[in-house]
Amino acid sequence: MIDLVTILNILIVLGMVVTAILAVHFDNLLSSVIALGATGLFAAAAFLVLHAPDVAISEAAVGAALTPLIFIVTLRKVKGGDDK
Repeated sequence: MIDLVTILNILIVLGMVVTAILAVHFDNLLSSVIALGATGLFAAAAFLVLHAPDVAISEAAVGAALTPLIFIVTLRKVKGGDDK
């Protein structure tokens, strides 16, 4: 029988894969950056499930918050951020 942790790991990995594919697929750069941030959140959740809270906090701060923030500020500085 599959336990709850295994189901949670499967859902987190599926979420990471879907958001990573979406980050590559989107034409709008802002949508891609948001999907990248969601991928970082799923990675932080994976580290938390694997009992590595220090790494999860670091990933949440850098991968899900700081990096997308830097990308969004950069896109806004470059006249709107749309490359259509």
